[in-house]
Amino acid sequence: MVDADVTAAAPVALVVGGSRGLGLLAARELQRRGHQVVIAARDAAELDRAATDLARTGEVTTHVCDVRDADEVQRLVDRVEERTGPIRVALTVAGIIQAGPAEAMTLEHFRDAIDTMTWGPIHVAWAVLPRMRARHRGAIGTVTSVGGMVSPPHLLPYATAKFGAVGFSDGLAAALSGTGVTATTIVPGLMRTGSHLRAQFTGDAAKEYAWFGPGASLPVLSMDAERAARRIVDGVLDGKPMVTLTPLTWVGIRVRGLAPATTTRVMGLVGRLLPDSSGPATDGAVEGRHARRDLGSRVVNTLTTLGDRAAGRNNEKPSPSVDP
Repeated sequence: MVDADVTAAAPVALVVGGSRGLGLLAARELQRRGHQVVIAARDAAELDRAATDLARTGEVTTHVCDVRDADEVQRLVDRVEERTGPIRVALTVAGIIQAGPAEAMTLEHFRDAIDTMTWGPIHVAWAVLPRMRARHRGAIGTVTSVGGMVSPPHLLPYATAKFGAVGFSDGLAAALSGTGVTATTIVPGLMRTGSHLRAQFTGDAAKEYAWFGPGASLPVLSMDAERAARRIVDGVLDGKPMVTLTPLTWVGIRVRGLAPATTTRVMGLVGRLLPDSSGPATDGAVEGRHARRDLGSRVVNTLTTLGDRAAGRNNEKPSPSVDP
């Protein structure tokens, strides 16, 4: 733990979706840079494990909060401001990944994605903004995705929600010009966080996992998540309007801007190479760790080695009592 006097003077950083993956890494990085970190997420057990991790190096406070619920988010921000201190940084990382063919997706998949990854950042920003504006100081960061700039195949609910998040965050940055409060749109590509084990797969879940898992784990295709967290925190603290994390992301955005119709056709061709739906859409989905088991491929397991290691470091692996 850090000294109490130091903690009292440390700026407060709220990380929503900070219990695992990229959110946990960003919380670690903010803590390393002298912030008093508050993390919020839906799952109390995950928060407890994350708090144990973060408490080794500094002060951390946890709150259970569902970012989809505006009232819950407002209560969270009120509690943090009253009990911990003025929020200097608010970073929204909460997200879900649903992979599968469009015909295997239901309206509920879209609602869940939009409520979490479009409304979530809006809820957080609207809760922290009045006090930040009054203080003429603050930084808001929203983790979006290259999938919010170029819609990839088999990730339609995810892309829909991320496009909304990009539009909101980018517009907010312009709206806050001159106020002393900044908004940063963070645009990562694939990162080795271990999220392939928690992603939700529809259609032929095992085959969907077979392409997604290696893509989220292999070097070149995916970025080291610790390095991504450092760049995210750099950008948010510097008040940059946008942070693009990987060369592939940068290239994809520019190609889409120069040749939008061609890009869409290419995405369509790629989608035709991916697995077809094995049946009608259902409300359910198969989590990555179960799809991996059903696939039973040693080759794929080898290709996801780096992602699996990252999952262990970043609280992406469920506790043994949860894993069947």
